[in-house]
Amino acid sequence: MKTFTYTIQDEIGIHARPAGNLVKLIKGFESAVTIEKEGKPPVSGTALMKLMGLGVKCGDTVKFSVDGADEEAAAAAIVDFMQANL
Repeated sequence: MKTFTYTIQDEIGIHARPAGNLVKLIKGFESAVTIEKEGKPPVSGTALMKLMGLGVKCGDTVKFSVDGADEEAAAAAIVDFMQANL
């Protein structure tokens, strides 16, 4: 299992367009991905509405957990996506 954290830089936070693109990216991998914001239960990376329900704002830190056969590639792709978009 790979875990990492990312602090949101986008001034709007995780909003609809990047959240949808992130979910689409995650669905392309076999590994299970969960996303967690402090104080809230973790949600599946493939559940758009639950991801939006975390209410992640600029400056919030989220924790990603990636577990599966392609976890290395999935984690690297998610890190690249987050740095480029959020």
